[in-house]
Amino acid sequence: MAVIVEADGGSRGNPGPAGYGAVVRDAATGEVLAERAEGIGVATNNVAEYRGLIAGLTAARDLGAETVTARMDAKLVVEQMSGRWQVKHPAMQPLAREAQQLARGFTQVRYEWVPRERNKHADRLANEAMDAQSGITPGKAPGADSPARWSGATGTPTRLLLLRHGQTALSVERRYSGRGEVPLSETGERQAKAAALRLSTMDIDATTPIISSPLGRAHRTAQAVAEAAGSQVITHPGLIETDFGTWEGLTFAEAAARDPELHHRWVLDSSVPAPRGESFDAVHLRVRDVLDELLAQHPGTTLVVVSHVTPIKSLLRIALDAGPALLFRLHLDLASLSIVEFYPDGNASVRLVNDTSHLA
Repeated sequence: MAVIVEADGGSRGNPGPAGYGAVVRDAATGEVLAERAEGIGVATNNVAEYRGLIAGLTAARDLGAETVTARMDAKLVVEQMSGRWQVKHPAMQPLAREAQQLARGFTQVRYEWVPRERNKHADRLANEAMDAQSGITPGKAPGADSPARWSGATGTPTRLLLLRHGQTALSVERRYSGRGEVPLSETGERQAKAAALRLSTMDIDATTPIISSPLGRAHRTAQAVAEAAGSQVITHPGLIETDFGTWEGLTFAEAAARDPELHHRWVLDSSVPAPRGESFDAVHLRVRDVLDELLAQHPGTTLVVVSHVTPIKSLLRIALDAGPALLFRLHLDLASLSIVEFYPDGNASVRLVNDTSHLA
């Protein structure tokens, strides 16, 4: 089956509240076979346009299409996906790779630039998604039933209390500690209890679960919080730490000595995976999916999320709409608390980062 994918994305502020739209048509008849649209929080135009293409290609794959003509008014995306322009921006690289991976599943994919007036269907879907995300009733101008929401955070936010797990033997020795199971040390247990005492004084609903990485050191820290708050713990696999592959358990110096060239690239480029492990870009993508899920399931609530350095940094990066360089420049202590609020209009507010006052 041959289909046409029309995709678009937009951002009100660039970066600002963003969304995408995608339409899949029968290439022979023009019949609309599928529509996709979603508000994606705060993002740039280019990110939204790539997300629209990815959604359109995914819908085409699900329909069993064999050949695809992808039409967009985003010249940057068309030229990059056609291989004529390089993908240089770090935020675009993982999205381009995801789109390329989807494209390899078809017999043929051809990319065409079209003027905006020929992409009205996808553009309308993208704008409707942004309106819905901002709480704007379709057919009404912003402000007709609520204040204008494009320039400031409005609505009731979902508040994430981001807690890093307590100390372990590997963290004391500053060793890479990813997917391996290592228990909290005695100090780590005390840190978990101190963090739990502090969090119990904050606005936590006992009926709302504590969300934790499945790894033992995070789960034990989360249990301490749950016991103090009268809540329960549920785990989410997407909050697990980076897979450091064969560097697991090594110090920075030991890993650099074992794989000097690769390690040098790894500390400079978030798309480079550890040997037999995972890249920071891959972690960022799965954490973004976790965030979307939590915001959909727990709108307007306060959630305690207990995880590890990289997932927490990724959540802060999303809130700040920052590039991957933040991962290498931000320090998070053991058992530290950071607070982020994500608003229904796509805005976000970072309220606290790396606070350890409860450990004093």
